[in-house]
Amino acid sequence: MLVKNRMSTQLLTVKEDTPVLEATELMRKNGVRRLPVVKGEKVVGIVTEDDLLRVSPSTATSLSVFEVNYLLSKLTVKDAMTKEVILIDPDATLEEAALIMREKHVGALPVVKGGRLVGIITESNIFDAFIELMGLKETGARVTIATEDRIGVLAEVTEIIKSFGVNIISMAAMHRPDDLPESVKGEVVLRLDTKDPGQLLNELEKRGYKVTHVAQMTAVNA
Repeated sequence: MLVKNRMSTQLLTVKEDTPVLEATELMRKNGVRRLPVVKGEKVVGIVTEDDLLRVSPSTATSLSVFEVNYLLSKLTVKDAMTKEVILIDPDATLEEAALIMREKHVGALPVVKGGRLVGIITESNIFDAFIELMGLKETGARVTIATEDRIGVLAEVTEIIKSFGVNIISMAAMHRPDDLPESVKGEVVLRLDTKDPGQLLNELEKRGYKVTHVAQMTAVNA
């Protein structure tokens, strides 16, 4: 999946001279936690809820209400925003976006094409994509199988599943957890469209595959 397929395109933006109070109210009304800061079509910063709180007077201040309101009226987004913004291209993969967010400790990336802001990709967008990829909105059995590091393992497993007439909703391969033997190089997590995988699991065990976990999963509400 690409960033352009998952990014939010209904953009809310502010300018550098937008008052902090106005930006705060815009976030509150629309239930967002960050706003790209633009000059024309160019992204010049990003401001978050935490940024706005950081520049606002503390609730423990000795200033009067009038003095606090006066100070707030003078503060603008430029005083609070992060100027060194990490941008991403709409044709980048979701994996790239997730890795950048994780490594840079940010919750969103403005999406820019040809110097123009076209969207924003957030942690929530990536979580939604993961939920869909793993088939979490489907009912079925979740099966985890320990696998060896050899050619054809996945083909063999899927052929066994096919022989039972069971559809694979989703499949993910994982690196070897520390609690598995060295001979086992990883695990395959399958979500199967069946409520009774018993005979299928017996056949997998007969063929030498170790089933390490089984759970019946119900659909996650959207």
